[in-house]
Amino acid sequence: MATTTASQVELSIYDRDLDRNPANYQPLTPLNYLDRSARVFPEHIAVIHGPLRRTYAELYARSRRLAAALTAHGIGRGDTVAVMLANTPEMIECHYGIPMNGAVLNTLNTRLDPAGLAFCLDHGEAKVLIADREFSRVVSAALERAGVSPLVIDVDDPVYTADGTILGQIGYEAFLEKGDPAQDWAMPADEWDAISLNYTSGTTGDPKGVVYHHRGAALLSLGNVITGQLGQHPVYLWTLPMFHCNGWCFPWTLSVVAGTHVCLRQVRAGTLYAALAEHGVTHLCGAPVVMQLLLNASEDERRPLPRRVAFLTAAAPPPQAVLAAMGKAGFDVTHLYGLTETYGPAVVNAWHRDWDALDDEAKAARMARQGVRYPVLEGFDIRDPETCESVPSDGETMGEAMFRGNVVMRGYLKNPSATQAAFAGGWFRSGDLGVKHPDGYIQLKDRSKDIIISGGENISSIEVEDALFRHPAVSAAAVVARPDEKWGETPMAFVELKAGATVEADALIAWCRERLAGYKLPRKIVFGELPKTSTGKVQKYLLRERAKEE
Repeated sequence: MATTTASQVELSIYDRDLDRNPANYQPLTPLNYLDRSARVFPEHIAVIHGPLRRTYAELYARSRRLAAALTAHGIGRGDTVAVMLANTPEMIECHYGIPMNGAVLNTLNTRLDPAGLAFCLDHGEAKVLIADREFSRVVSAALERAGVSPLVIDVDDPVYTADGTILGQIGYEAFLEKGDPAQDWAMPADEWDAISLNYTSGTTGDPKGVVYHHRGAALLSLGNVITGQLGQHPVYLWTLPMFHCNGWCFPWTLSVVAGTHVCLRQVRAGTLYAALAEHGVTHLCGAPVVMQLLLNASEDERRPLPRRVAFLTAAAPPPQAVLAAMGKAGFDVTHLYGLTETYGPAVVNAWHRDWDALDDEAKAARMARQGVRYPVLEGFDIRDPETCESVPSDGETMGEAMFRGNVVMRGYLKNPSATQAAFAGGWFRSGDLGVKHPDGYIQLKDRSKDIIISGGENISSIEVEDALFRHPAVSAAAVVARPDEKWGETPMAFVELKAGATVEADALIAWCRERLAGYKLPRKIVFGELPKTSTGKVQKYLLRERAKEE
């Protein structure tokens, strides 16, 4: 039987003489959002940090200076510029200035230990490292371990008054002076060009480098505007770390609507309420721990809010009691879901007004669901992990949460096998297991990857187990998530000791502290024989149930 090749297909009338050209096609990039706001609202306040106020014209000029200075230093397309920064104005400028140069922004997790940071610097082949003085100790130790020798640029934030050492060859402000703000910045040659690199722990302790492209960042930024109902000139409070999924793309989102970034170096109840009250904050994103800070604040720390505040949260769905308390305190909570591989949240529990009339139990059941796709995500479904077929919408049949669309990562840097496995079947496989309800809303039931999400940060159970296994008294260890009112989840370890060996829980935790970042430490250790299958595999589902009772 004869087949017709693509070259033999007759062109339609719309395919003739209607080609792409510079007048009708430009690559999508979030960098254009800042360009527009700086031209349309040049005097509008873009950034607030302590006593500092910067307009959109100033933010744009400083970002262009950074791009030009990087170019003068020999940095260009495809080079990695790593940053170890708090939620400060410099971090916002890096989200624009680095990709304006054509380079790739790598935001480093400020909670990582030296070994983890050294891995990221080496794997990403960092040419430049911009680091805040607060993190000088861990950065210095990481540089001693790393094989790369990047140019180190110091950020000396006047708001930070504690100890810290200047490590680099030049200060950030002096480096900006080397750049010309009038120099044209580099549009991406292709919207598929990499814009940022984000490391995630994945299913093992080895970080994987998630690569974002300009197109995805531009679209997710627009999705945030729609889902978060930002409107014109919102005032956004930074509690979510900008190193985490590029702050869910909100550094770029705010420029779409000429919003104001209110920066916070540290998230404390008093500073939260002060910023909310003084600056008229309209929106913030945060992990459940931020809700607990707000709700548990003392009377001295609280301030009357001038308006209701939209609070976007991810991780585990907040309990009904917490949502009710947040509402009473002046916050409207929206529950989101996503992964580093999807540019942060790409799914929202879109609320129906008629659900407000439900009783508390039925309302809580609706709130427990992760929801439906963002408008800028083409596909989100629960599918059979073996066949990749969609499971029935019965609220019972388990499958894997899968994503498809333009806000899915390019892949894992220098890891083709992991990339191919993640995209097997033409969908991004999250590793999260769940069900699909009759109305199409999705609810997660378990994590096949055994990742623990504590305070919005991913913790690999395997990494914690590996640290425990290294202790000479430990025969076997299994780590699972334990529900925590403040952090959402924390690691809990079940440990089998070698015959005749003894060790106290505090000693084991101290052992782990020497090998892990502080937030990864098990908060509780239980000693005893681990439940196993006939083949010797630890039955973690039984341990998860025990963890809920401990």
